[in-house]
Amino acid sequence: MSHSPAGSLADRLPPEALYVMGALSQYCGAAIAVVLFDHMAAGTVAWLRVLGAGLIVTAVRRAWRRGWTRSMLATAGLFGAALASMNLTFYLALDRLPMGTAVAIEFIGPIAVAAWAARSARAVRSLLLATLGVLLLAGTSMDGAEALGVFWVLCAGVLWGVYILLGGRVARSGASIDGLGVGMLLGALLIAPFGAGGLGPAFDKPWLVVLVVGTSVLSNAIPYGIDQVVMARLPSDRVALLMTILPATAVVIGLVALGQVPEPVELAGIGLVMVALALRDRTGERPT
Repeated sequence: MSHSPAGSLADRLPPEALYVMGALSQYCGAAIAVVLFDHMAAGTVAWLRVLGAGLIVTAVRRAWRRGWTRSMLATAGLFGAALASMNLTFYLALDRLPMGTAVAIEFIGPIAVAAWAARSARAVRSLLLATLGVLLLAGTSMDGAEALGVFWVLCAGVLWGVYILLGGRVARSGASIDGLGVGMLLGALLIAPFGAGGLGPAFDKPWLVVLVVGTSVLSNAIPYGIDQVVMARLPSDRVALLMTILPATAVVIGLVALGQVPEPVELAGIGLVMVALALRDRTGERPT
């Protein structure tokens, strides 16, 4: 991988620039997904996203050539189940909430994991600030479909926390990015009942499949791959600071691509989550 043009480019660019590129890619993919919701159920888009990304990563990495053990497959499967379920619940939320709001609320999961792991006064302050931010955001979205969206994104936040814990096991198992690809394929099998039944529009409008593939590449393959490069080159506290740009990036992409204009109270809630991210002791993985 290091001798490929992409690998050479990744080596030349500053890790901070790579991270920004990953953030933009992440939420451009999410914006495409929101457009797809007008033609496909959110569960179907989530399932195709995970399946497509799994196929792409596995094919590029030729993951079948690795000597897989039962333990490695089991770890990758659990990791993939958490990732796929996280993507599914996030898309169910994104179908009901503005992108910036959904991303900010979802951060409660990794911040809680960081606070539990660090058990420091700083981590507690971070969790309290994030909780206050989430309460502000949830308070603006407590009627009808938006209230259900808050429920789904809180579920996604919990699953994100599980994803972080399992991600370390995948890395230690030696499976690395191969484990990501195989894990996504196994996770796609898990959430297939929530998405496979809604494939009808894809047969009538093949261009929808092209957009789904674009979502898979932009939201999964590129940012998760960039994470591996950035986290290998920067200390965890620096990555944690970089993560503060993610809610803001989601707001900007939501505004430009989808016309989602946040209310002042929503901006305040998102700001509190960003401050909480800057204060926390440990980093997690990139959001969905």
